[in-house]
Amino acid sequence: MTLYIDADACPVKDEAIRVAERHRTEIKLVCDGGLRRPDSQWAELVIVPGGPDAADDWIAGRIGPGDICVTADIPLADRCLKAGGAAIDPKGRAFDADNIGALLASRNLMTDLRSSGMMEGGGHKPFGPKDRSAFLDGLERLFQKLKRG
Repeated sequence: MTLYIDADACPVKDEAIRVAERHRTEIKLVCDGGLRRPDSQWAELVIVPGGPDAADDWIAGRIGPGDICVTADIPLADRCLKAGGAAIDPKGRAFDADNIGALLASRNLMTDLRSSGMMEGGGHKPFGPKDRSAFLDGLERLFQKLKRG
């Protein structure tokens, strides 16, 4: 079991590391630079060449059954699920076969609306303590589910 973290803009790196350490799980923080290696015997910082989707491609090329990816990137989550892995966002929402199609469709629609000028802005609500707590709970539940098989 490996925990992959799409680390460039992840607000819950420390929390994910704590949960993975408790489960004695290898951790790969994947980014295009600018982060320092976490102080954890379980964690490895993986720096990929810059460029669009380089971190996503690295994760998607390695994740497999029993592995987890922490990402807010819905297309990456879809790729992880297709490879047999699991994915969860920083607010604790697990991606699965039942929700990924609708999430991808919604994401694509919003992207199209913004690019056509029909919609301005559209940012997310600020990340807060409740989100952090929901992530910790969601990641722990995902670890337990995968361990049960």
